[in-house]
Amino acid sequence: MRVGELMTKSLETIEVDAPLRAAAERMRSYGIGALPVMDGDQLVGMVTDRDITVRATAAGKDPNRTPVREAMTHVVITCDEDAPLSEAEHLMEEKAVRRLVVIDTYKKPVGLISLDDVATAPGEARHAGEVLRELNTPQ
Repeated sequence: MRVGELMTKSLETIEVDAPLRAAAERMRSYGIGALPVMDGDQLVGMVTDRDITVRATAAGKDPNRTPVREAMTHVVITCDEDAPLSEAEHLMEEKAVRRLVVIDTYKKPVGLISLDDVATAPGEARHAGEVLRELNTPQ
């Protein structure tokens, strides 16, 4: 199975200069916990609900005035949409992340694949559980 067959294709993103409140509202509206961050047509980061809580809210930052760039993770782990599912699993385990931004041949984001997505693939639930166990093991 290929990553592109299993990924979430309705990709929601947020602009780097948007306020954190807009990111949080978008996450709530779509029932998601992470948004790829764009600067024009370039992928520049990822912001999660946890980033907003820990890096901004807990620090007393105003979500109406604080731009996404101040809470986002700048390093984004990506995977090609044509890659085998095993490559996505390996990246999640190696980089200790639960989701990857899926890119096309032009390096543009086209979707997301999460550990939950991998667990729904036939025959992959056991391996997804192993990856999750690895992610939750203190280093």
